[in-house]
Amino acid sequence: MRTYNKPAVFCFYGSMGAGKTTFIQALCRKLDVVDVVNSPSFAIVNEYDTITGDSVYHFDFYRLKEEDEAFDLGYEDYFFSDSYCFVEWPEKIASLLPQKRYDVKVTVLPDDTREIEVVEQQ
Repeated sequence: MRTYNKPAVFCFYGSMGAGKTTFIQALCRKLDVVDVVNSPSFAIVNEYDTITGDSVYHFDFYRLKEEDEAFDLGYEDYFFSDSYCFVEWPEKIASLLPQKRYDVKVTVLPDDTREIEVVEQQ
């Protein structure tokens, strides 16, 4: 697995049920997260701890009606912290995303397998 320098914001794009949360759960296992990893659909953001005491943040912006709602939770404090941030439904806050990030596109193929493409944004 390729390593990424922290802080690193990963934006996950894909249709409902494409496997974004499942992929994030696998990444969290690789990062030695000790907490249960699940979709923060209602909380919008979950914080997970690793065995080394680092934090990993997991966002789900699906329920946001307007970008301005992200300001209320202090998204900048998370995105510009020294932590990994995994963002589901980043298109809901497109103009707020940091320029330096990784866009992860999850596509469901006709045979129900997944294609994953990661593009580094500068």
